[in-house]
Amino acid sequence: MFGSILAALNAPLFTALGTSVSSAEAFGFVTGALCVWLVARQHLANWPIGIANNVFFIVLFAGSGLYADAGLQVVYIALAGYGWWQWVYGAGRRVELPVTRTTRVEWCWLAGCGLAGTAGLWLLLSRLTDSTVPAGDAVTTVLSLLATYGQSRKRWESWLFWIAADLVYIPLYAYKQLWLTALLYVLFLALCLFGLRGWLADLRRAGASRPAPVPAPAAAGAAGGPPATAGSRQASGPIDPERS
Repeated sequence: MFGSILAALNAPLFTALGTSVSSAEAFGFVTGALCVWLVARQHLANWPIGIANNVFFIVLFAGSGLYADAGLQVVYIALAGYGWWQWVYGAGRRVELPVTRTTRVEWCWLAGCGLAGTAGLWLLLSRLTDSTVPAGDAVTTVLSLLATYGQSRKRWESWLFWIAADLVYIPLYAYKQLWLTALLYVLFLALCLFGLRGWLADLRRAGASRPAPVPAPAAAGAAGGPPATAGSRQASGPIDPERS
């Protein structure tokens, strides 16, 4: 039964630009576009739709020799479960998880993991598989993993990783003659820009609505002078804990 399902998903559904498009690629296109649009709208349904997209892409990429991308979809499914939980319970008591910034500590380990992961995966694909695009496969896989982590935590910078990945994915899929998937990633790129704008707007609104801390009264001077008045205090902006 499983074999018949795989055969049906890999069977040509229609022809576009002189290349046959399988059912897996067509369904991957629809679920992928819907998933990214839902992420940009911060809608919880992006996670189950995304899992369906991952299943279709496992079939598509494995059949096209994009082994890292196929394996990446399995990781996506696991991370989708984590992200789904984070969006529902991450802020505690079913409060919606807010959009935040990536911390300095996170940037350090993201950079380290990104460089090490890209080098290691590139070497693995070059030596142990027949992949014709080990470098592109490795770079896009690692960028996508970093983006997925940020998305699960609602870090606005996750969109920057997605944009970088899409700029490599588009020519990569075109080279593999996966034209519909390449077109999908052009759409992804546009949706990423839309999502980036929306998440940044939410971040700014959250910062604007946060009340400024009330400064403590200044101590009286040594000569017995009066404490500073409210009018003489310097205004101070809210402290953002995510910057630490």
